[in-house]
Amino acid sequence: MIRKDLQGRDIVDTEVLRSMVAVPRQAFVPDHLQNYAYADRPLPIGYNQTISQPYIVALMTQLVQPASNKKALDIGTGSGYQAAVLAEIVDHVYGIEIVCPLADTAKQRLDQLNYTNITMKCGDGYIGWTEHAPFDIIIVAAAPEQIPQPLIDQLAPGGRLVIPVGKGVQELRVVEKTQDGKIKTWNWGGVRFVPMTGKAQD
Repeated sequence: MIRKDLQGRDIVDTEVLRSMVAVPRQAFVPDHLQNYAYADRPLPIGYNQTISQPYIVALMTQLVQPASNKKALDIGTGSGYQAAVLAEIVDHVYGIEIVCPLADTAKQRLDQLNYTNITMKCGDGYIGWTEHAPFDIIIVAAAPEQIPQPLIDQLAPGGRLVIPVGKGVQELRVVEKTQDGKIKTWNWGGVRFVPMTGKAQD
């Protein structure tokens, strides 16, 4: 179902399609919403947070150009679904979730699913994770009003950051750091994510 839905749109990366099929979305969806596990829509997971719709997860994953030799940072991990999709492709994923109960649940779930290449913590994604930087890939699933400078700083040369930006109406932005350290940014289109909390709201 997911492969058919995504191929009918603009998801063409075969590794992304494989990963989306490999990850059981129902494992990341609350019990009372299991009937909607494979619907192409966001679903609530508690604490005013959501699991993103499959198309958006696939799109953001495709935009960062994942590969087996890359290291990724997943900010706003929530249920852990995006981290799992990345982990099917990249070498290692570091996940940050500001809501500690969600971070704990995501870690337990990912451990149960035998994702040994994901490291989780509860923390403020606005400041990234300096101990493990730089990252080839950064995906952010919450919207600040501006792109956090710490995330640009922690992006490796040749790396890509995908992030929703804005208050109310949001734009999905792609940030690429060239090999000589220059920054290129472009807008992909309108999206709707939960606001980034923590330092982003200072």
